[in-house]
Amino acid sequence: MRRLPEPDPGLPDTRSATRYLIWLVRMQWTSMTLGAFWGMVWMVSQALMPAAIGKTIDAGVTARDTGEIWRWSTVVLLLGCLTGVAGILRHRCAVTNWLTSAYRTVQLTARQATDLGATLPSRIATGDVVSIGTADTSSIGSTMDVSARFAGAVVSVVLVSVLLLSTEVRIGLTVLIGVPLIMALVGPLLKPMHRRQSEVRALQGKLTGRANDIVAGLRVLRGIGGEPEFAERYREQSQELRFAGVRVARVESVLESAQVLLPGLFVVGVTWLAARLAVSHEITTGQLVAFYGYAAFLVLPLRTITEAWGRLLRAHVAATKVVRVLALSHPLAETAGSEERAEGTGALVDEHSGLSLKPGSFTAVAAADPAEAIELADRLGRYRAADGVTLDGVPLEAMPLGSLRRRVLVADNDARLFSGRLADGLAGVGAGAGSSASASASSGVDIGAGSSTATGDRADSVSRITAALHTAAAEDIIEALPEGLDATVSERGRSFSGGQQQRLRLARALLANPEVLLLVEPTSAVDAHTEACIAERLAAARAGRTTVVFTTSPLMLDRAERVVFLAGGRAAAEGRHRELLATVPGYRATVTREEN
Repeated sequence: MRRLPEPDPGLPDTRSATRYLIWLVRMQWTSMTLGAFWGMVWMVSQALMPAAIGKTIDAGVTARDTGEIWRWSTVVLLLGCLTGVAGILRHRCAVTNWLTSAYRTVQLTARQATDLGATLPSRIATGDVVSIGTADTSSIGSTMDVSARFAGAVVSVVLVSVLLLSTEVRIGLTVLIGVPLIMALVGPLLKPMHRRQSEVRALQGKLTGRANDIVAGLRVLRGIGGEPEFAERYREQSQELRFAGVRVARVESVLESAQVLLPGLFVVGVTWLAARLAVSHEITTGQLVAFYGYAAFLVLPLRTITEAWGRLLRAHVAATKVVRVLALSHPLAETAGSEERAEGTGALVDEHSGLSLKPGSFTAVAAADPAEAIELADRLGRYRAADGVTLDGVPLEAMPLGSLRRRVLVADNDARLFSGRLADGLAGVGAGAGSSASASASSGVDIGAGSSTATGDRADSVSRITAALHTAAAEDIIEALPEGLDATVSERGRSFSGGQQQRLRLARALLANPEVLLLVEPTSAVDAHTEACIAERLAAARAGRTTVVFTTSPLMLDRAERVVFLAGGRAAAEGRHRELLATVPGYRATVTREEN
């Protein structure tokens, strides 16, 4: 039994959809070749069946020769057995081709999504990525599936044409002319179907993306009463998709009808011509039966050829979407010549905003526009273009990402708690301090999969976790769990409230103990008493390490050694919290939520 998927999907050719499909064929050329071989054997054995039956009639029945009847009947039986065996082997290869190409595409897409991480949603719609795994892989796999029958169909049509030409030129020419004519009549239907399928595919991606957005924000939508509005938008888009699907179905129904009607008329025409020749004694009765058998058989390869062409068009649409994802490059790719650097002092400077962080400082950044705070945090953590940002005098864009992630950690509220043992989920970050909480969540990497005892003594690990939980004011969460730190976290930590999740994420970030810790609104979901405890303890817990808290909370700002007021993306003022309240109206309005 062959194991699927493949351990290594390989490096795809993403220059075009056609090249990607060709690359898939090359990657599984053995099973593709075997499938084509058995497909040809399967079709050819069926194509020879009418000839054997005609010989049985002419040489045996008409001539009353019992020996010939047995001889040709045995040939018919052997051809039937060969058809059965070849059909089984062909189907096995076809299914292997289907699964291999589909799984390989899924593997490549998943790997690319993981590599792009948090940058993926800004590069391509989530619905398009989801649709690759649900619809596009099926279209690509179906094309690889039908390839075996397509090879057999082409060979069998050529063989039947040769047999007919060698027996009766007029009927042979009829077949040679009729087959291309049928394909020419069916061909014009494929272009509009291809165009409309592309439209449906685009609408499917948009609708899937909207469904994901609604599910992700369902709790918020209910809270603000926006659920009916989004439901109406989803209904409108789903109806648009339904109408587009109906338009595709119309073309497909005409195509299916043509695939039945045209070969049917072809069979009638060939049979009529053969019957006329038989009546005039130009061909024998056995030949008449054989010609009818040929004509009836040709319906199968003709339908297979048109089916293969239609599937290829659908696969091309799907491959175009796949290539679009696979061709994306990481905007934060490693810089050539970048070198690993040891841990430094943690002095972080951003020329664009004018923010300068002293080594070991505890700084708070209050932004008039919350989006500016998030953008600045992403720049300092190099989750977007970081030109003008330096760490210990070294440009961030010249540093290897692995080194940067270990030294600078951005912890925001988009991070996720992963399922598994709670202690492992908290201490797992410590094994790779520098893996951004948000990046890990976006890439789907379960940072809680490691053992909490892997980096040191278990007692020391528990002590570190306890200290981090104390700083995050999260001891009550553990005390409420019957199994304590050994409790199992549900998917995305959904068994915890929003405030509990936030405190546990903060404890996880503290356990990472990076050189520079950037916290984005770490106390937005907790009550004032808990927030005061966290603010009081955070500075002591991070003593000697550079820490930046992006917040407008007066409790947190009042505990900071230095506060920077960000307005228009620039550091407009800095000082202690109470000084800024008294001297900077814009800062006072931002922190107290007052109008200027």
